[in-house]
Amino acid sequence: MSDKSAIQEVIQMYFDCMDVSSAEKVKQAFHPNAKITGYLPDGFHEMNVDDFAGFVAAQSPSPKESGSPVIGETLSLDIAGKTAVAKVRDQYLGMTFIDTLSFLKVDEGWSIYNKLFHVES
Repeated sequence: MSDKSAIQEVIQMYFDCMDVSSAEKVKQAFHPNAKITGYLPDGFHEMNVDDFAGFVAAQSPSPKESGSPVIGETLSLDIAGKTAVAKVRDQYLGMTFIDTLSFLKVDEGWSIYNKLFHVES
């Protein structure tokens, strides 16, 4: 599998983790040391992977179950050796996010190492 395809699979797992409120999928998509940082309407937020996994899992019923599935698209993807950066747009919890996802390839597998997020609308 090409690096581009492997990263796209991780991006899809990222969208899926939010869609089905799965902490397990969060931990599959993100490197254990990843940080999730950005701005929500109420201000600045920082989370580690466990915090983000707990937040995602707490969304009950899941967006998929409630009939408002997460809609995501990849806007750009640049790969440089064992690092990459993708910009994605996703609709989640009634908001449209622009996420900048940084990736690392460790032990032949890609994972999200950092997520910066911005609420677009």
